[in-house]
Amino acid sequence: MEAHQYNYSGVAEALADLTARGYTDELDFKDGHLFCNDKGVKFNPVELKITEVHRFEGATDPEDSSVIYAIESTAGLKGVVVDAYGAYADADKTAFLKTLQIAE
Repeated sequence: MEAHQYNYSGVAEALADLTARGYTDELDFKDGHLFCNDKGVKFNPVELKITEVHRFEGATDPEDSSVIYAIESTAGLKGVVVDAYGAYADADKTAFLKTLQIAE
């Protein structure tokens, strides 16, 4: 995983750059799976790998803390998942993401 080569000042900048680099699909977590609603596709953990992780801590408000996961599917779909970080994180989504392979 090569997240170290990208330094972003905030979530919006990270999302814009990831989109420019081909991570164009928004992935949603529900019912124990990640979905690409635009393409009507549901993914199991074995079909996905995390290629980058970017964590942002809110300077003044802990609710502003978030993490962005750049994810690729075995079928070539590239998208992002955004989650809160820390106490505001979605526990089920976080548990699911921990099961994904991390690209080297």
